[in-house]
Amino acid sequence: MSLSTESTRPLLLPQNRRLRHVQGIYLRNLSFARAQGKTTDDLELNKDSSGKLDEIKRTAHLHHAASTESLRQRPGKARRRSTTFASKSPITRQKQLELAVESRAADVFFSLHVADEDEPVYISEAGERSMNFDFRFFDLSQADPFISRSSQLVVKIWAKRLQEWSFLLEETVDLRHLNFLGTLRNQHFPPNCIVFHLIDGVYTLDLPGKFVGPRRAPILPTSSYNALMKLSNLDASIQDAIATRDSITDQINKILERAPTNTVPQAEQNAILAKKYVSAQQRAVKAAEAHRDQLKLSIAARRAAIAEGREAQKRAAEDVEHASNRLPASREAVASIRDQIRGQRRRICEDLERIFPITPSPTGVVLSFQICGITLPNIDYDPTAGRAVEDALSAGLGYVAQLTNALQYYLGVPLPYTITTFGSRSSIRDDISQIPDTQRTFPLFLRGGATAQYRFDYGWFLLNKDIEALCASAGLKVVDIRHTLPNLKYLLYVCSAGTDELPERKRGGVRGLWAGKLKSRVGSSITGIDDGASSTGGSRRGSADSEVLSRQRDELRRAIGAKSNGDGNHGATSVPSPKLPFQDGKTLSLRTKGLRENIFN
Repeated sequence: MSLSTESTRPLLLPQNRRLRHVQGIYLRNLSFARAQGKTTDDLELNKDSSGKLDEIKRTAHLHHAASTESLRQRPGKARRRSTTFASKSPITRQKQLELAVESRAADVFFSLHVADEDEPVYISEAGERSMNFDFRFFDLSQADPFISRSSQLVVKIWAKRLQEWSFLLEETVDLRHLNFLGTLRNQHFPPNCIVFHLIDGVYTLDLPGKFVGPRRAPILPTSSYNALMKLSNLDASIQDAIATRDSITDQINKILERAPTNTVPQAEQNAILAKKYVSAQQRAVKAAEAHRDQLKLSIAARRAAIAEGREAQKRAAEDVEHASNRLPASREAVASIRDQIRGQRRRICEDLERIFPITPSPTGVVLSFQICGITLPNIDYDPTAGRAVEDALSAGLGYVAQLTNALQYYLGVPLPYTITTFGSRSSIRDDISQIPDTQRTFPLFLRGGATAQYRFDYGWFLLNKDIEALCASAGLKVVDIRHTLPNLKYLLYVCSAGTDELPERKRGGVRGLWAGKLKSRVGSSITGIDDGASSTGGSRRGSADSEVLSRQRDELRRAIGAKSNGDGNHGATSVPSPKLPFQDGKTLSLRTKGLRENIFN
C-alpha cells in the first residue's frame, strides 16, 4: 500500500529506493519515430569510458547518433496553423485523424529485469490500442531479497503493430537517480517516457525533478547508532542463515542423489496399491456380471413380449383384413339404415302433423295459428279473460307440450327443460337456473293471481326454449322464440320434407309382442286354465290387457261351445284360430316401430 497517492514531497531518500518500493509503471507518448538529437554517451549508458565499448557491444539496440551539425541550433520552423484542414471535407479530416492514430497507437507490454537473472522478474499485461498506458500495479516485496533490495533494473518495452510483436525500447534505470514529479497532471512528457510509481510518489528520468524545500518540523527521536547496527547485524545473520539453509539443502539433495535407493518399500506400496486395484476390479466384474444377468432376463422378457405383440399384431391384421372385406357391406348397411331412419322420421313427423294439426287461425292475423282447432297467441294474451279463454290457452299449451315431448324422442334431441305432459294441466321443470328446488316446476296453465301468471309466463318461455333447441338440432334459425306454433310448424315442415317416397309403417313392435302373448295363451284359454299367476299370464288382473284377454277367452269359449253343439257326433273337435292383429305371415319385430332398423334374418 502506497504511503501517499499524490505526495507533495518525496518520503524516501534517494539512496533508500529499492525495487520493492516500485508499485507501477506508466508509458507516455508512444512513438515509433527514430530518435533525433541524442548520442550514445557515457551519461546515457551510466558507464565510465573503460566500460562504454563493452556496453555498446552488449546492447542489442542503439540510438541514432547525430553529427555535430545536426546538434546545432536549427532555424525555427514556421508555426503550425490549426486551419490547415479547415477547408477540407469532414471525410478528409477523419481520414487524416485515423492515419495519425494508426501511426502512433499500438498494443504494448513491458518486462522488468535485474542483473544476474536470466528470466524477467515481472511481465505486465498487454495494453490495447493506445499511446498512453497505465499498467496494472504490482508488488515485488515478496520476491527474493536479492531482487527486492536491488536499486537497478532494466525495463524492456514490446509493441505490436500490423499483427506482429517487435522490440521497441530498453532502458536501464537506477532508482537512486530518479527525479520526483509528484503527479502526472500538467506534465509535458517526451516521446516514450517511462514513469515509475513508487510508494511515495511519481518519478521519472526524462524530466527535471521538482524541487521541494525542507519542511520545518519538530525533531523526533529516532533509533540510536547502536540499535541500527544491531538491526543490520541481525539482518545479515538472517541472510547468512538463509544462505546456509540453501547450501545444506543442496548438499542433502546431492547426497540423496548419490546414495543407492531402496526399492523394497516402494515395491511394497505398489503391491498394496495393486491389490487394492485388483479387489476394486473384481468388485466391478461382479457388478458387471450381475448387470449382465439382469440384462439377459430383461432381454428374454422383452423377446417374449415382442413375440406376444407380434402374435397380437398378426391377429389384429387378420381381423383388419376380415373387417376390410366386410367394410363395404357394413358401410352400405349403415347408409341404408340412416336413410331408413331419415324416412321413418319423415313419416313420424307427418303422422304427428296429422295428429296435431297446426293450421292458420280463422282470425286472419299474421303468424297466428291454431293447434287441434285451439288458437294459441304468440306474444300477447289477456290475463283477465274469462274461464273459457284460460281453459283454451291451457289446452293449446298442453297439445304443444305433448307434441314437443314426443319430438325429443323421435328426433333424438334431449330437451334442456323437462316436460311433464298431463293434458291441459301440463308443467315444465327448470333444473338449470339457480332457484329453490321447491319452485323449479312451472305450470303451463293459468290458475289466477299475479304470482301464478308470472310462473305461467316463465313456463311458456321455457317451452319456447325447448322448441328452439329442437329447431337448432335441425339446423333452423329461430327469429322469435315467442312464436310458439309458427316455429313448431316450421320444424315439422322441415323434418317431413323430402323427395323420396315415405317408407311403410313397420309391423311388430309392441303389437307383435302382444300377438305373441296371445298365441301362447290360446291353449290355456281353451282348456279354461287361468290362474293369473303363471309366467304366460303376463298381465295383472284389473289391467287393460287383462280385460282384453278375458273378452277374447269368452269369445273363444262361446265359439267352441257352438261348434260342439252342431257337430256332436265327431270324436275330435277342431278349434278355430282367432284373428290376431297384424297376422299376415311376415316376420314381426319386438323393436319400437318407426325409429328402428329392419331385422335381417
